[in-house]
Amino acid sequence: MANIISDETIEYVGILAKLELSGEEREQAKSDMGRMLDYIDKLGELDTTGVEPMSHVFPVQNVFREDVVTNGDEREALLANAPEQKDGMFVVPKTFA
Repeated sequence: MANIISDETIEYVGILAKLELSGEEREQAKSDMGRMLDYIDKLGELDTTGVEPMSHVFPVQNVFREDVVTNGDEREALLANAPEQKDGMFVVPKTFA
């Protein structure tokens, strides 16, 4: 294990994560973090020549449809059921005095 995690680092990570770890949990966390960092070091040893860097595993494309108006202007049909209307708008009771 080349990556040795200090007690201060575990304490700091515990504060950031808002965790209260017992002594046994701290030792387990130190071991786990060391193994994770060792694995990252191992990944750094891989030969990646000819591999293009990418930000996503799958190609990123716009998945949204074009914004097209489909229902048109139905103002008259909407206002047909209004109890009261004025200048093509609903008339509602005042809410402020």
